[in-house]
Amino acid sequence: MASKSFDQLDGEIWYNGEFVDWRDAKVHVLTHGLHYASSVFEGERAYGGEIFKLRQHTDRLIKSAEYLGFEIPYTADEIDEACIATLKRQGLTDAYIRPIAWRGSEMMGISAQSNKINLAIAVWAWPSYFDPEERLKGLRLGMAEYCRPDPRTIPSFAKAAGLYMICTLSKHKAESEGYTDALMLDWRGRVAEATGANVFFIKDGEIITPDPDCFLNGITRQTIIDLAKKRGIKVTERAILPEEMEGFEGCFLTGTAAEVTPVSEIGPYKFVVGDIIKTLMEDYTKEVTPS
Repeated sequence: MASKSFDQLDGEIWYNGEFVDWRDAKVHVLTHGLHYASSVFEGERAYGGEIFKLRQHTDRLIKSAEYLGFEIPYTADEIDEACIATLKRQGLTDAYIRPIAWRGSEMMGISAQSNKINLAIAVWAWPSYFDPEERLKGLRLGMAEYCRPDPRTIPSFAKAAGLYMICTLSKHKAESEGYTDALMLDWRGRVAEATGANVFFIKDGEIITPDPDCFLNGITRQTIIDLAKKRGIKVTERAILPEEMEGFEGCFLTGTAAEVTPVSEIGPYKFVVGDIIKTLMEDYTKEVTPS
């Protein structure tokens, strides 16, 4: 994690087709994306100079914009090329990549039909989303107060800025209570995800994970499911009620930032970091490491 403010890092940011000094990559205070959350973004990681599943992230960025009713003025090929160029420009091989697209400041109000669509890409070193020592022994999660909303009320399959407001609130509350993160239920009271990662459970050698019908079907989530199946491990995607956690033996989170992170506790429920989790952590490291 950076030791100074993110607006004061060194290097350059790709901004609407050109590189600008990191400190000069700014938007106006009346930007629509700031006031009305009309922005979408991606979180990507580079390992050994290669961005893992870059095209899948780019496709999701474009699709997220479509969910919010705007079109990013660059093709998938152009966005991919810009991500790769920014990584090289920063001189990094292992890094975090953040493309973000948003409506500008041409109109201020709910309606923003004429606003310019902007795209920026920033790259920085971000070794681990969680404390490395805590990650190895398993995170402690609290239970979030807020729930993932009904897809009829919000475009829940977009990786959109507005959807993360309740995640920040939930994570802050969890941290104030001594936890690292929080588990969120959905509007029906079913287990959904953590504030920025998908969740998996283990019981009797089987992996069980919530059906992503109101939250992101993460790219890392899909990768882990594929890796588990290659190992011959049964993976079941289904509705999970909170009280079922009492009978689960293991738990872990997945995400581009989180990678594969064990969980030792969710509220009153305890878990162990068993062999399946350790194996998947190793398999994921091999999967993202360029040959």
